[in-house]
Amino acid sequence: MHTSDSELAKTHNNGTKTAAHEIDSSTASSVAATAPGQLKVIKRNGKVVSYTDDKIKVAVTKAFLAVEGGSAAASTRIHETVANITDQISATFRRRMPSGGTIHIEEIQDQVELTLMRNGEHKVARDYVLYRESRAKARAEKQETAFGANTQAHALNVTMPNGEQQPLDIQRVQTILSEACQGLKDVEAAVIFNEAMRNLYDGVSYEDVNTSLVMSARTLVEKEPNYSFATARLLLDKLRAEALSFLDVAETATQAEMQVYYAQALPKYIAKGIELELVSPELLNFDIAKLSEALLPERDLQFTYLGLQTLYDRYFIHSNEIRFELPQIFFMRVAMGLALNEENRNERAIEFYRLLSSFDYMSSTPTLFNAGTLRPQLSSCYLTSVPDDLHGIYGAMQDNAMLSKWAGGLGNDWTPVRSLGAYIKGTNGKSQGVVPFLKVANDTAVAVNQGGKRKGAVCAYLETWHLDIEEFLELRKNTGDDRRRTHDMNTANWVPDLFMKRVFEDKEWTLFSPHDAPDLHDAFGQFFEQRYTEYEQKVASGEIKLFKKVRAVDLWRKMLGMLFETGHPWITFKDTCNLRSPQQHVGVVHSSNLCTEITLNTKPNEEIAVCNLGSINLAQHIVDGKLDTGKLAKTVSTAVRMLDNVIDINYYAVPAARTSNLRHRPVGLGLMGFQDALYKMKLPYSSDEAVEFADRSMEAISYHAIKASSELAKERGSYSTFEGSLWSKGILPIDSIKLVEENRGAEFIEVDKSTTLNWDSLRTQVQTQGMRNSNVMAIAPTATIANITGVSQSIEPTYQNLYVKSNLSGEFTVVNPYLVHDLKDRGLWDSVMVNDLKYYEGSLQKIDRIPEELKALYSTAFEVEPRWIVDAASRRQKWIDQAQSLNLYISGANGKKLDITYRMAWFRGLKTTYYLRALAATTTEKSTINTGSLNAVSANNTGSSSSVAAPAEVPKACSLDDPDCEACQ
Repeated sequence: MHTSDSELAKTHNNGTKTAAHEIDSSTASSVAATAPGQLKVIKRNGKVVSYTDDKIKVAVTKAFLAVEGGSAAASTRIHETVANITDQISATFRRRMPSGGTIHIEEIQDQVELTLMRNGEHKVARDYVLYRESRAKARAEKQETAFGANTQAHALNVTMPNGEQQPLDIQRVQTILSEACQGLKDVEAAVIFNEAMRNLYDGVSYEDVNTSLVMSARTLVEKEPNYSFATARLLLDKLRAEALSFLDVAETATQAEMQVYYAQALPKYIAKGIELELVSPELLNFDIAKLSEALLPERDLQFTYLGLQTLYDRYFIHSNEIRFELPQIFFMRVAMGLALNEENRNERAIEFYRLLSSFDYMSSTPTLFNAGTLRPQLSSCYLTSVPDDLHGIYGAMQDNAMLSKWAGGLGNDWTPVRSLGAYIKGTNGKSQGVVPFLKVANDTAVAVNQGGKRKGAVCAYLETWHLDIEEFLELRKNTGDDRRRTHDMNTANWVPDLFMKRVFEDKEWTLFSPHDAPDLHDAFGQFFEQRYTEYEQKVASGEIKLFKKVRAVDLWRKMLGMLFETGHPWITFKDTCNLRSPQQHVGVVHSSNLCTEITLNTKPNEEIAVCNLGSINLAQHIVDGKLDTGKLAKTVSTAVRMLDNVIDINYYAVPAARTSNLRHRPVGLGLMGFQDALYKMKLPYSSDEAVEFADRSMEAISYHAIKASSELAKERGSYSTFEGSLWSKGILPIDSIKLVEENRGAEFIEVDKSTTLNWDSLRTQVQTQGMRNSNVMAIAPTATIANITGVSQSIEPTYQNLYVKSNLSGEFTVVNPYLVHDLKDRGLWDSVMVNDLKYYEGSLQKIDRIPEELKALYSTAFEVEPRWIVDAASRRQKWIDQAQSLNLYISGANGKKLDITYRMAWFRGLKTTYYLRALAATTTEKSTINTGSLNAVSANNTGSSSSVAAPAEVPKACSLDDPDCEACQ
């Protein structure tokens, strides 16, 4: 029996110590979601575990045994008493939270004490209280030992937001740091703490305390990438204080406390958002309590610093610059916004939330911006055709402005507009051509940014036979008449196959005004070749007066020369886009979009094509070094459903966009984290195995995406123009390659056609059940959502292994975590290695002590031969009904390299290409192995080459870390 404090230690070493510890250190597995009526427990380390009566019973029994002993007489009484006390404790919590909820471990221990006292078990209760006090003191001493004594910090006063000064709560600082570093390998809270304390002073503002912690942690990222997670978690402390105080939930909160506070915050957030007219009142149609319990605070710990800062700066809903949205509330708001029209909206919202918050899939930026708001403009891309009359041209400008206002990226087809010198019947004058109007379109994009959140962005497309094509090529030059330049607008060539054939065959090419050759705009394949030849005959006969003849190779050289010099216009291929389009029975693809991954039909004055995007995080689906196809199938199924929901929920700024989207219902499911997936499988980007993985992973995505759309058609009905489409004829994307071969000629295309899945059964299903969506797949650049999820963007190879990235959220050190951990495993990661990587701009190739297999695995984008990028893209393209944003990286770029690479892209069946990333010669010299030979290109099966006159030093076409470049994000 307990008689004095001196005997307490002995008692603790027996039962009472074990009893309290039993409750405090439950090892039940974490619970991902709360079933109705289920209780969960938050441990001191923040882990969430199941609440069970057995844990309480065992703990209380041990407490009684420690005090009363284990005699036979005592055992019967203890068993009955413990059962009664346990029932009382559990009944208390279930009465408080009949629908389930979360309890902190301290609350359980408080209730144990209270119940023991109420039942007259004073000796056991007293012993239990004393033990808890001793354990709290021991934890505090352990924490002080871990961080080191800092008497100066203890003496600091902090200026609170209301102007009052209070002593710095050093224990809370250390708790926040401990939480931030928990579970992170090679991350030390004491290092951050000591550095942060050196930067503080008496009277420092409360906000600057957090800033000091964040800044101290972020400087360590280049030495250990896991500090990026710690930095994000420290930033979370600021976010929690800002949001929770605004919502009147709490002034501050630790991560562990968020298990309780998140559930309280969601209903208050929705109420406040509706009050401020920032959130849709339709969100009240959900069971808010049920959704609150489904929030998973532990998923806040997944963010890197760049990802969380990006969300905070640009995505979280705010009022007067106060962000009152928190990460899990943000994901739930988006999920609710996408589940509004679902019959079982609560269950679907939870399903969507779990997918988004897991980082397995991420919706595109407009969806993240606007889902669940009063103006849910959720679509990413809009494609328009500009008609050849003033009313139509300026109507297209207005459409551009309205679409850009709500965060849409624009692709404009300008081919119908007559050329310079063309006759204008209404005025009996001559046209100034397309260029002056492009200048107006450029200025409109600058004037109307995307909801004040990112710069407006538009891309103008022109077909290669247009008489204004040569001036169009020069739009981005920094010299010449500035009135005929578009410095802010992207441009792209819409290239027919016939032109490429004439380049290969070194033949003449004729330029026309669309006013004289109006049907070329809608013609493709063999029909285009027939009509184009007929127009050339009219030139020969004198029937067409306005034209120009050029050597095809010379025009091709000028196209590549301007691409080399200015980064524009991009090269995209008209016939491949149209011949493989499932929708060629109802219209023509006249252009791609802002980022060259969308290939949808447009009709002037009638249909503005709309595409709704989202991307699978491929790296999240690599398990034990292999693609987890079962998990991928589930992800794709939910993702396609979310994308289809966008179409009906979407806010349409212009009627023609609504018409087109509801008629055809296209979506674009893409991917990101391809490079991360290769790292996880230990496959160099420059390898046959990586190309094969690109093939097989895209095949799986394609198969399950098409199947998911067909299943939705069974549930909801096919899109209205399904009959007559390639889908209805049993022609899937893999089958449509034959159409290109037949029209282009087999000698001008080489595409691998291997398959591994049961495509015959899927063809039958599609023909029988239909398709919900005219188009299902498109690989977007994903720059910003890849930042959010902490993976490499899209299908890109690693830009550099260590660099500083700048965007609208600031500057961030980016270091390749896979590389760092591999080097650590080999004992090679030290300050010298960091300095070497900085000097060689993230390249490993000239660092002698790095093994060759790591140099191959971690080759950067400019060290990967373009042929590997093109071949991998070709393998993906065969499965995709739209296209992919494909950046091409060329080091020491010259005319021959560009010629071979872009011919290869066409020859391998690609539909589009995106930016040319050209590395300047001065940089190449420092980072290449053999000066001048970095990422050499191969001319296999691509025909002859040509030269391009270009500047000696190649400027970067579009820097990946340009803070003003938001086009692809």
